[in-house]
Amino acid sequence: MTRVLIADTPDVVVMDIRMPDLNGIEATRQITTFAAIRTVAAGGALIAPSITRRLIADFTRTPRRAHPRPLPTITTREREVLTLVGQGLSNAEIAVHLTISPATAKAHISRLFTKLNARDRVHLVIIAYESGLVAPPS
Repeated sequence: MTRVLIADTPDVVVMDIRMPDLNGIEATRQITTFAAIRTVAAGGALIAPSITRRLIADFTRTPRRAHPRPLPTITTREREVLTLVGQGLSNAEIAVHLTISPATAKAHISRLFTKLNARDRVHLVIIAYESGLVAPPS
């Protein structure tokens, strides 16, 4: 019988290298390079792009307010990034679309969270629709 003990802030992790689906070495590599772990550990939320796209589809079926929400505090580039977030693009896709690095795309999104007081990426999508940057499909 295997017994697993989990501490709030572990200093050491013992990993079995002969696991059935993914060996321990590869699992450790993925865990230490997967940004989602850091996001969740910092109190953030993580939603897969496929789920975000489905939420956007559901959101666009609901009628929105007639007057767009103004966004005077964001820059032109942040407005472009918010539009692409509203369309469901990932950071990597935004970077390619705007010919910027993924780190720069992430920085723009972080500033949007702060400037727009957004809780998470889905909240940014809602703001993009409410501001008129993204229109529901016809």
